[in-house]
Amino acid sequence: MDSFSSPSRSSSGSTPNPEVVMEQIKEQLAQAYAQEFLETVGTKCFDKCVTKPGSSLSGSEGSCISRCVDRYIEATGIVSRALFSAGPQR
Repeated sequence: MDSFSSPSRSSSGSTPNPEVVMEQIKEQLAQAYAQEFLETVGTKCFDKCVTKPGSSLSGSEGSCISRCVDRYIEATGIVSRALFSAGPQR
């Protein structure tokens, strides 16, 4: 079953339960957010902070990555709050 299949349909062929569909969408969005977060941190922060890759991080590299991740989390929160507090735009 792919991610667009509807396990919420009953065997009688009735329409899916809206609450179940909404929960599935929320789960997919959360998964997409987590994947995007890891990709961003993995590429942008690592590329920015680790100039000479080695077997371990230096103290300054670790601090840089920590600050980068913190800034990304903060920025994502600001954008999310702005989007969700604005409500639907017409």
